[in-house]
Amino acid sequence: MEGTSNFFAGQVLVHNCLIVDDPHKDRAEAESARLREHVHEWWSSAALKRLQPDRNAVVAIQTRWHPDDFAGRRLEEEGRLEDGGRWKVVHLPAIANPSKFGPDPLGRQDGDPLPHPKIPTRKRRALLAWWKDVKDTSTVRDWHAMAQGDPQPAEGALVSRDLLRLIRDGVTAVEPQKIAVTVDPSGGGRDTAGVIGGFLGSDNRVWVTHDRSGAMSSAEWSTEACLLAHETNAAVIYVEGNYGRDMCTLAIRTSWEKLRDEGVIPKKVLMPLVDLVFAKQGKLLRAEPIAQQMVQDRVRLRGAFTDLENEWATWQPTDPNSPGRIDASCILVYGLIPEANQGAIAHAPLPKAPQPQSGGFGQSRGAASVYGRRIGK
Repeated sequence: MEGTSNFFAGQVLVHNCLIVDDPHKDRAEAESARLREHVHEWWSSAALKRLQPDRNAVVAIQTRWHPDDFAGRRLEEEGRLEDGGRWKVVHLPAIANPSKFGPDPLGRQDGDPLPHPKIPTRKRRALLAWWKDVKDTSTVRDWHAMAQGDPQPAEGALVSRDLLRLIRDGVTAVEPQKIAVTVDPSGGGRDTAGVIGGFLGSDNRVWVTHDRSGAMSSAEWSTEACLLAHETNAAVIYVEGNYGRDMCTLAIRTSWEKLRDEGVIPKKVLMPLVDLVFAKQGKLLRAEPIAQQMVQDRVRLRGAFTDLENEWATWQPTDPNSPGRIDASCILVYGLIPEANQGAIAHAPLPKAPQPQSGGFGQSRGAASVYGRRIGK
């Protein structure tokens, strides 16, 4: 089943079988509380009453449009088979993620794509390219609902899309005071490694300028971080100090030396400082202060960053894990304005529509304050 979300089946398929196919026609119906309740009431008052009392089975196939859709309510009220409940769940996300969804029915590992009838299974790169195109041409909620079987609520994220649009600013001139790259490493090359670039401006704001995140091995993300640091003349590469700090530092130093030996980075260019940032423990505890900094206009985006914004706009405080881009952007802010890590809020003017000005990051030829590093020509 290509791109299917969830498939539910009862234990016994004898004598009497009820098949429920897409009980919600589309997102609009699933997001209507009144129409959802109509489906739930139909299930209780009509559907269940058609089953035989001795042997029966129900098969339900649907797109997971909403956390409280037909499947969501059934699992909430009746439970999964392995937990003593009534429903066996066969979940086939487009991109496997056993760490989030549990063991994959096809035995896939993290990051493995779902097969496509027109693309040979052995052509993994072509399958990943297909699903990437599907993701790139879908809204983040449609991707999670239709491809991943993982409905995302419209509300409840730490940061709203309206705020993210408001803090986009590609025109205001500001002098970089300290340029940095931050890394949140991936595990085994399957998960997304966060690699974010930015600077502390003369306006005392953190400006996010680059997002080079992706599914990368340690050799790949450390190389990407070094290349971005060289490209932007970063003074420092920040690494989270809570986990894997020695491994991260070693990987970055090794990649820098390799790039110099290969002539990609000139030998006369000194490696930036690799500094550790000890963020507060827990995903919510580290992300919430950064969301506050966005509200207080201490953080701006140097343009639109689709993937980074999608992660911030959909991540829920109740999620057990946070994406690499979110963690890397948190490390960037904590590194450049350490008081954010102490819970201090420095008030800045509220966001307003940016006005075109000359200069700015990527145009200025001046020194980056006392750090002595200049923006590359």
